[in-house]
Amino acid sequence: MKLNYNPWLKVNYLFLCFAYLFRLSHGTDRITANYSISGDQTIVSQPEGIFELGFFNPSGNSSKYYIGIWYKKISLQTVVWVANRENPVIDKHSCELKIMNGNLVLTNGSKSPVWSSNLTSTKSDSINAVLLDSGNLVIRDGSERNQKPLWQSFDEPTNTWLPGGKLIYDKRGRKPQRLISWKNQDDPARGLFSLELVPTTKEYVIKWNLTRQFWTSGAWDDQERIFSLVPEMRLNYIYNFSYIDNSNESYFTYSVYHSSFISRFVMDISGQVKQLTWLEETQQWNLFWSNPKQQCQVYAYCGAFGSCNQNSLPFCTCLKGFKPKSEGDWGLSDYSRGCERKTDLQCERPNSQKKRDRFFPYNNLVLPQNDTKLNAGTIEECEAACSKNCSCYAYAYDGSGCSAWHEDLLNIQQLSDGDTSGKTLYLRLAASEFTKKKNKNLVIGVVVGSIIVTLALFCLVFGLLWRQKYRSVGSSNKGVEGSLISFGYRELQHATKNFSDKLGGGGFGSVFKGTLPDSSVIAVKKLESFSQGEKQFRTEVSTIGTIQHVNLVRLRGFCSEGTKKLLVYDYMPNGSLEAHLFPEKSSNLLDWKTRYQIALGTARGLTYLHEKCRDCIIHCDIKPENILLDAEFCPKVADFGLAKLVGRDFSRVLTTMRGTRGYLAPEWISGVAITAKADVFSYGMMLFELISGHRNTEQSVYGTVKFFPTWAASKVAEGAEIMSILDPRLEGNADEEEVKKICKLACWCIQDNEIQRPSMGQVVQIIEGVLDVNMPPMPRSLQVFVEEQDNIMFYTESSSAQSSQSRNTSSSAQSSQTRNTSSSAQSSQTRNTPTASSSSISKNSVSTMSNNNAVE
Repeated sequence: MKLNYNPWLKVNYLFLCFAYLFRLSHGTDRITANYSISGDQTIVSQPEGIFELGFFNPSGNSSKYYIGIWYKKISLQTVVWVANRENPVIDKHSCELKIMNGNLVLTNGSKSPVWSSNLTSTKSDSINAVLLDSGNLVIRDGSERNQKPLWQSFDEPTNTWLPGGKLIYDKRGRKPQRLISWKNQDDPARGLFSLELVPTTKEYVIKWNLTRQFWTSGAWDDQERIFSLVPEMRLNYIYNFSYIDNSNESYFTYSVYHSSFISRFVMDISGQVKQLTWLEETQQWNLFWSNPKQQCQVYAYCGAFGSCNQNSLPFCTCLKGFKPKSEGDWGLSDYSRGCERKTDLQCERPNSQKKRDRFFPYNNLVLPQNDTKLNAGTIEECEAACSKNCSCYAYAYDGSGCSAWHEDLLNIQQLSDGDTSGKTLYLRLAASEFTKKKNKNLVIGVVVGSIIVTLALFCLVFGLLWRQKYRSVGSSNKGVEGSLISFGYRELQHATKNFSDKLGGGGFGSVFKGTLPDSSVIAVKKLESFSQGEKQFRTEVSTIGTIQHVNLVRLRGFCSEGTKKLLVYDYMPNGSLEAHLFPEKSSNLLDWKTRYQIALGTARGLTYLHEKCRDCIIHCDIKPENILLDAEFCPKVADFGLAKLVGRDFSRVLTTMRGTRGYLAPEWISGVAITAKADVFSYGMMLFELISGHRNTEQSVYGTVKFFPTWAASKVAEGAEIMSILDPRLEGNADEEEVKKICKLACWCIQDNEIQRPSMGQVVQIIEGVLDVNMPPMPRSLQVFVEEQDNIMFYTESSSAQSSQSRNTSSSAQSSQTRNTSSSAQSSQTRNTPTASSSSISKNSVSTMSNNNAVE
């Protein structure tokens, strides 16, 4: 019998095999009854391929595997969801994630379930699990259209909250969904810290061990659309926030305006809730926001008998006489198991020949909680009472009486030397912990004494030489770098009449008016919460003192005596630009010609900081309060050096030190490392206020929100009624071409893409008339603002007149000589001057890197 051979049958068979292998290697977006994953197989979300699901090993050097979801296109594997976080599997090749009896199930080598979606459905052929580009894994019945998911991973979050997800409180079941931290960076098992919603107060809280609350977001404010204790949410150009409260559930959710922006919200192993954004340029996650602000505010972060010190790294150390229970866990930043005694206690017994336990004093601590009050009238009686009880681990005595601790000591904090609010804890230790060799102590004492005497003599000689070198400045003043004067504290105290004439205050201190013996008037800024060393302070002050420009406030000198740090500036008799733009009295109103010169002078001052100094200095907080006016109304940029002074001190809380809301560039809000173009954005926002005489964002007498830049930009785009943008109090007394020029320039300065913004040097040329400015596009952030604010009321001349009559700006009477830049947390010394937005500059043309050129 002869068989007919069909070559096409073989080709088709090979094609089917190839297609199957191609499917396995490149992945699909779903698991079905006919397709499961095992080993190195994965599924990838469609259509963008943003997320991937499969087996992963967090440590890389163990045999524990988990089913998880991570970002597909990010070089650093970042897991956002874990299925079997409490039950790892050993061999991923013998395990399988599949649809079984209508459920998504993970089985081990013996085919026993390790994890399941726990659905009650019995259908299997039509059930599938699909990975979406949102990072959500959903189980659906493929036989029914437009059906809600039967199950989704967003309803069972682990430690990560992705955009579009919800953290719900189920009112019917009376239980919250929780974000629960990983145990440590290599173990996704449930850790000690969790985030959940309290529906009665509309706030999110962080808890330790699901019991003790130690942080709250504050209540949700429906009007401002923020949580009351999270002010960073105001005027956010990156995220859209919503809070929903109905009969079935309450929840908060957020989304990003631009899909290219990669962000995640994490309950971290540190006990802090963090917002992180991915920076493609640096290939790393950038911290956008975190709370609690300080690590030691996290309850029991260092575990039992561990002490947290905010000013040291690592933050946690064991108390004297204790050691980590697990060195391995501490190496993974997991301090939850705390510390254990090195030597067992030898409790006092009658007729015992053993040495008695003793108490070691720990000074300046935040004492642990869960103490017991003892009846003792003196500290000696308090110690005796604790000594009698072997389970008494520590005691403290102060004005409130005697406190003792009979349980593990939790939440101990070591305060800094400058903080005097701490108390003394007497910790019980075995007597052997106090044993010392007398001969060794004697040698150490002699050596230390010799060193101290030598250093004292050296300091004395150095001090005499220093005083002799700078005596020429005056009987009590000493020069620094030849241009600044080092004042004595008592000198400034006398000049300011014991700091009685306060001009105002800000985030880093208060400012006082003073008069020197030569009758010159000064403004003295007392820096608060400032802990830099003497040498560092003098070095940075001397650097700022060399920066002088007609449009920058001059730093005359400083004082540095111990913790007392003061800066001395020239006094500006006409106060701040803010006091004249938003005056309580109409007599302070600035005419258009003066406003135009203020815009030009401010731009010149910023150009000097950005382009003429040895290092590019970014101001970080341009606003009317920080533009001072001398007797001739010449503008002076103030606080330009404060970022240099406080940057390193506040480097840990960089994301919370963010200038002033309403003037922040979008890239700064998103956490991207800023350039000088951030100042250009703030300058543009200030120009709108200079033109209109209004705050950019205000609430009208009718309760509606008005955002002037949006309305002004629309008028510029229409090319009509430009004069309607002008402050109505000027009654049209202004050069229309100048108004139009400043309006267009302001719109270019606030472009979302920093490349499209002009440099400050180009801004000066535009205002001077050397360059012409083209029609700008409407910034996307302003469009979004309009879309999200259905009740926005655009400015008209009549409404502007009404609002100007009803406005009461409480801070306008103060000189912005008193203002402090809250964004000064970044050291501008480390900034680099960005690439100019134009590729070429000439007298008549500047080509920008956008389709619509800013200047021509």
